[in-house]
Amino acid sequence: MNLSELTISSLRKGLENKEFSAKEITEEFLSEIKNKDKELRSYLAVFEHDAIKNAELIDENLKTEKAGALAGAPIAVKDNILIKGAKTTAASKILETYEASYDATVVKKLKSNGGVILGKTNLDEFAMGSSTENSAFQVTKNPHDLKRVPGGSSGGSAAAVSGGLALAALGSDTGGSIRQPAAFCGVVGLKPTYGAVSRFGLMAMASSLDQISPITKTVEDAAILFDAIRGKDEYDATSVDAEYDKNLLEPDFNEIKKLKIGIPREYFADGIDKQVAREIEKTIEKFKGNGFEFKEISLPHTKYALSAYYIIMPAEVSANMARFDGIRYGGISEIEKSVETLRDLYFKTRGTGFGEEVKRRILLGTFVLSAGYYDAYYAKAQKVRKLITEDFKKAFDEVDVILTPTTPTPAFKIGEKTSDPMQMYLSDIFTVTQNLAGVPALSLPVKPYHLGGKELPIGFQLTGRHFREADILGIGRWYEER
Repeated sequence: MNLSELTISSLRKGLENKEFSAKEITEEFLSEIKNKDKELRSYLAVFEHDAIKNAELIDENLKTEKAGALAGAPIAVKDNILIKGAKTTAASKILETYEASYDATVVKKLKSNGGVILGKTNLDEFAMGSSTENSAFQVTKNPHDLKRVPGGSSGGSAAAVSGGLALAALGSDTGGSIRQPAAFCGVVGLKPTYGAVSRFGLMAMASSLDQISPITKTVEDAAILFDAIRGKDEYDATSVDAEYDKNLLEPDFNEIKKLKIGIPREYFADGIDKQVAREIEKTIEKFKGNGFEFKEISLPHTKYALSAYYIIMPAEVSANMARFDGIRYGGISEIEKSVETLRDLYFKTRGTGFGEEVKRRILLGTFVLSAGYYDAYYAKAQKVRKLITEDFKKAFDEVDVILTPTTPTPAFKIGEKTSDPMQMYLSDIFTVTQNLAGVPALSLPVKPYHLGGKELPIGFQLTGRHFREADILGIGRWYEER
């Protein structure tokens, strides 16, 4: 059985034609994890017994045609998304012993749609990072080159899908944490519109930016998985009951070719790797050669986006991390035995339990929210965020979709940027604007990449109007199928 060619769509057809069972597929993936993940290090936990048990139940349901849209699909889940009864560490020592008491809404939807959850994937601690080197437990490697990073913070999810250790995966995207690792690993990553997917059960990093998102092998699979997890949730006041028509899953390519694509000049200035620039230009020429209309546009406040993001995001981080005090959500047992006061418990638990990047962002966020600095930094960054949102609104008066690189470079080497946070932050330069504006964006490879090849994957990004995932997914599918 060639797992590398299997998709959610082809899996369903194979199950219906009785070419294999959900249990057989699950066992194949578990075997691949056992054989390969010692080197790749994409998983923090594997649910072997539960996965096989659930697959057997799905096989029974298929006999009576009760299985859902994800029937039998072996899916990995980023370890900052709650699964009842399972450890959810967010790759942090402070939560090493914490077990979730309920399922995240997206996990409930995976289960109700017949998905088989294989395990929890590695990430940068509390999703703070761009390389998955900030995990307290292990460093995940890029399946295309084990000396390079898979991207972050959803590097474990991207590596698992790219390396054939999951059919699809869920991650979270706060400033590019789905799209950047998808680009680095040669797979597809979708960041939905803010509010399209419930955040209930996601460990909050920056609440106004976070969005749970799918990583898949194909654009079609991204649409299927997004359709399964989207929708309003009574437990998430920011979620929206947006209407999506059948074009989300069944694009009309005649209509898709009528969409006008914008090229923002600010994204094609100096700083892009030459190889990335060449491949993006080839992608644009392919679209033009097939009749797509292009227009140069401007997103003038893009140059301020990274600065605004790295003020707003740490500010929200500092508030969200306050809950992790070593008392309510697990703790570090050796510290609890050695302290005499509550103050000492807080200091020692947070000092030992949080990694360096988490501490850095808490300190930055606390500083920009402090008296005397709030107006100078945080309030000004929010005004810039508003200007960036207005830039997108004006651009979408002229075009339907915007095309850009996903990242300025291919995957960099492990350890290359860990000593220079600013260089690491620049990895997000093409992805943070979409989170600040709340618009949907899709990263997909410029061409198919195969493990063992000499080329490093490169991705391009399609950005659409609010709740118009159908546009970017439709163009993505057109490109992918040609």
